[in-house]
Amino acid sequence: MTLIKPFRALRPAPGRAADVLAPPYDVLSSAEARERAKGKPWSFLHVSKAEIDLDPAIDPYDSAVYAKAADNLRRMIDAGVLVRDRAPSYYVYRLTWRGHVETGFAAVASLATYAENRIRKHELTTPAKEDDRVRQIEAVGAQTGPVMLAYPETPAIDALLAGAAKGSPAVDVTADDGVRHELWVVDDEATVAALTLAVDALPALYIADGHHRSAAALRVAETRGNKDGSFLAVLLPEQQMTILDYNRVLRDLNGLNPDDVLREIGHRYTVEPSDGPVRPSRPDEVGMVLGGRWHRLALKAEIAAEAARSADPVARLPVTLLAKNVIEPIFGVTDPRRDKRIDFVGGGRGLEELERLVNSGAAAIAFALYPTEMRDLMAVADAGQIMPPKSTWFEPKLADGMVSHMLD
Repeated sequence: MTLIKPFRALRPAPGRAADVLAPPYDVLSSAEARERAKGKPWSFLHVSKAEIDLDPAIDPYDSAVYAKAADNLRRMIDAGVLVRDRAPSYYVYRLTWRGHVETGFAAVASLATYAENRIRKHELTTPAKEDDRVRQIEAVGAQTGPVMLAYPETPAIDALLAGAAKGSPAVDVTADDGVRHELWVVDDEATVAALTLAVDALPALYIADGHHRSAAALRVAETRGNKDGSFLAVLLPEQQMTILDYNRVLRDLNGLNPDDVLREIGHRYTVEPSDGPVRPSRPDEVGMVLGGRWHRLALKAEIAAEAARSADPVARLPVTLLAKNVIEPIFGVTDPRRDKRIDFVGGGRGLEELERLVNSGAAAIAFALYPTEMRDLMAVADAGQIMPPKSTWFEPKLADGMVSHMLD
């Protein structure tokens, strides 16, 4: 059983990609999706967020939403906006964002190897979100959102992709968020075989984003009795991938006043006021907004050294260091998955968003974190452990609608 296989992608017809491509379903609220899809009848949001075509009061998990998604996908196929390739292929997918380039490729990944942990996880899934993806896949008869997989640095794979992407792309679209999406069809048998062998020689692949999509695909395959099932994925080289900070805000100070907070934090960190936003430059450093002012926190040397010596890869993560030394002991937040006093702000919103939340009174305190590094994510997955919630925010995002995998 190989790790990956080529597939017959359902994708935008020539000249239609700009009409179709949309942000991933899970980065927009229903209201945001409705606004983004205005005047765009072929936007893939009509499939991935089909509630936008129904009464705004409808529950996004209502059965009517999944039925509407299926209707909308069929409408796009019948109108020739989406077409399915005749030959199984790989698809070089290049993302360009703020001068940074990531070049990977779309494939379908083996669910058997996923179950055997050659495709490794680092997150827990929640039943409600898993159920949602199961119902979506079953309703539309396709996997429409790719799982983002990382592969360890492998120059041979990178060279194959570079060679396959020398000609004009089948898709070249710059989305309204400034991300350029390019796609090349790789149907040459020799290149397809070489990519399959090169990936199969890897010790493992790593789920970067899309744990619910892969888990749902496994459930659907098991229900269908399909032992050779697969899930839609885009494989990207780990050294090119970008993880942004995933920051924390707290709604209250747990009964403390700002001076109390500074004193408590001072037991574990050196604290320096700053005249402007603080972007941490290393894992044991934190930026903090409190009382209308930024502060730079640096974990005291002996505590940082103890964490660095730990054999536990989770213990070394920036999010863990903040949780264990500040959020848990000072603010009493021990279950960030359920505690309503904590919220999470993706780094794409900028440090200014943290300042805005505190100054507006929506949050009492905010913390800017150093981003998780890919090597740490892979170490956690290799150890069979789970990262704390909201540890990674990948940018740029893959587009929904670029390639879909039809279930035959």
